[in-house]
Amino acid sequence: MSRPTTVELLRYFLYLGSLGFGGPVALVGYMQRDLVERRQWFTKEEYMKSLALSQLAPGPLAAQLAICLGYVHSRVAGATLVSLAFILPSFVMTVAISWLYVRFGGLSWMQAAFYGVGAVVIGIITIAAYKLAKLTMAKDKLQWLIFAVMAIVTAWTESEIVWLFVLCGVVAMVVQAPPAWLRRSAPACFVVAATPDVLAQIFWFFAKAGAFVFGSGLAIVPFLYGGVVQQYGWLNDKQFVDAVAVAMLTPGPIVIIVAFIGYLVAAFPGAVAAAVGVFLPVYLFVVIPFPWFDRISANPRVKAFVAGVTAAASGTIAGACIVLARRAIVDVPTLLIAAAALAVVWRFKVPEPLLIAAGALAGIIVFALR
Repeated sequence: MSRPTTVELLRYFLYLGSLGFGGPVALVGYMQRDLVERRQWFTKEEYMKSLALSQLAPGPLAAQLAICLGYVHSRVAGATLVSLAFILPSFVMTVAISWLYVRFGGLSWMQAAFYGVGAVVIGIITIAAYKLAKLTMAKDKLQWLIFAVMAIVTAWTESEIVWLFVLCGVVAMVVQAPPAWLRRSAPACFVVAATPDVLAQIFWFFAKAGAFVFGSGLAIVPFLYGGVVQQYGWLNDKQFVDAVAVAMLTPGPIVIIVAFIGYLVAAFPGAVAAAVGVFLPVYLFVVIPFPWFDRISANPRVKAFVAGVTAAASGTIAGACIVLARRAIVDVPTLLIAAAALAVVWRFKVPEPLLIAAGALAGIIVFALR
């Protein structure tokens, strides 16, 4: 193994943040392929330990793993620099798209483009949810049960219930690694003014989102919908689906969706407040517990709790697909576009930007024919 220089490591994560399409599962796979197998910058043990902490701690999986590897390389300095290199490219792209959306959103061509893009996104995230569930749960019946329950609850309530995540983790821990006393006693049974108050509200809401999202950046979608659309009314349903589309359109972590939302609420300061809010907990959950993580990472109860929380997150993502589909699939053309995207992603390895572009073109054509 040959450890890279700081510049080499930052160059890689700047590249991954600029061109890393495909969502959290793909980004995690890219890091394993590039950093462990091909370049051998990290050992398999270092990578797996970082991945385990990323699954245990709240936060979007890909960003969390990148920050963990930065910490392994050069402690706090490495974690800080890698987080900036990985997140900034997609943040800049998202802010640019947000400006165009606000500036030209009233134009028919942009409405037509997002009409098709929103339908394509449903197909993409449905496959992503399936792949994530398959990767994290394998053949564990309890985890699939948790997955199904959380999918139904999320689809029914159209929101993410945070305490259910903790409950799922506790249930998995009690069933799979019960404490000794339990084993003895029981059987296994649009834009507003960017005022300080508004910015503080944005920061606090997205900080809570960053602190309670487990497994994948897609898990943040139902949580955001409950707050952004239902609680605060910052965005309407259509704008929220457009926000998810923008997150899929840009490379890097999908959770950068928050920058688009923040921009629509309070322009550039809102985008900064949202991005800092959602990524600050991710960063802190790495640099603070990592030195002590070796002591607990092999504990069977900790592993069982993580498995339960991960299954709950996967189920929430599946439920979010249903919630978003209700908003994006509004007629026969959008149904056909979504079905075509689902079939293409299932059968072929087509880059997401090409699918998004095809969806935008299809939307423009449908509007022109009408």
